[in-house]
Amino acid sequence: MKILVTGGAGFIGSAVVRLAVSRGHAVVNLDALTYAACLENVAPVADSPLYAFEQADIRDPEALTAIFARHKPDAVMHLAAESHVDRSIDGPGAFIETNVMGTYNMLQAARSFWEAEGRPESFRFHHISTDEVYGTLGATGQFTEETPYAPNSPYSASKAGSDHLVRAWHETYGLPVVLTNCSNNYGPYHFPEKLIPVVILNALAGKPLPIYGDGSNVRDWLYVEDHADALLLVLEKGALGRSYNIGGENERSNLELVQTICAILDKLRPGDAPYADLITFVTDRPGHDARYAIDPTRIREELGWRPSVTVEEGLERTVRWYLENEDWWRPLLERHGVGERLGKA
Repeated sequence: MKILVTGGAGFIGSAVVRLAVSRGHAVVNLDALTYAACLENVAPVADSPLYAFEQADIRDPEALTAIFARHKPDAVMHLAAESHVDRSIDGPGAFIETNVMGTYNMLQAARSFWEAEGRPESFRFHHISTDEVYGTLGATGQFTEETPYAPNSPYSASKAGSDHLVRAWHETYGLPVVLTNCSNNYGPYHFPEKLIPVVILNALAGKPLPIYGDGSNVRDWLYVEDHADALLLVLEKGALGRSYNIGGENERSNLELVQTICAILDKLRPGDAPYADLITFVTDRPGHDARYAIDPTRIREELGWRPSVTVEEGLERTVRWYLENEDWWRPLLERHGVGERLGKA
């Protein structure tokens, strides 16, 4: 299968690219190489004859049309998106342009190509989204595929809009689509503006470990390589027009998560004092959702998938990766906004 992966130089996209190539799929990586992208993320497969790279922006419909015509993919995995909630608070326009209009452009380019090729039944457009479109949960309950959308940040609202477009292109034009909504990802190659890499790298530098509010916000943590495995499974076996929630079944509060990272660092890279001494509570972000939790029953029962690692196992793998790959993360700390507090509104 030849797969066109958008955002393939990003965190989740690069995990998909690496896994797909390792399984023998041809991959065309379409990425605009904006601030959070890094071609080093796909260096392990960059020399493979199965891999091709196209630098293009999903906001450019003419470029998309040319790429579809040139590569003639069997499937699309659409991951390209602005994704940092704090940045969406400071600059929502970029999120609407990329996540909503960019997805519209991808759908139109894919539809035109699919129709020109005779509407092949095997073609798939897989849209990858987030559990944040569902809003927030209380102390109990989980998001299912039937949970009403109630996004609370510019980021989640833009992703909700893109989800609705994908569904509409399936219902109106017959485009063969599948959708997935995932919980919080973590793992190797995670851009150092998100919580887990910030905590690891700040701890190594002896800097404060910032936690919003009182640290009670809960997330369901999904190891990125488990997520990539689930995404390829949905692409190949998911039912058309169907959405699948992908969760790690690993709920932790932000405070618990940071304490776990500190304990792992205490073991792997002991300092003069426990790393947890660096924990610092900071003013909460506006509209900070209290809790996310995914009910993964559908993907487990229909497709037989479940996560392979616990959050403790995945975090130790992640910490070890950052300890061993300073050459990867050190240059990224110089990029715009990295290390600064964003999203204070």
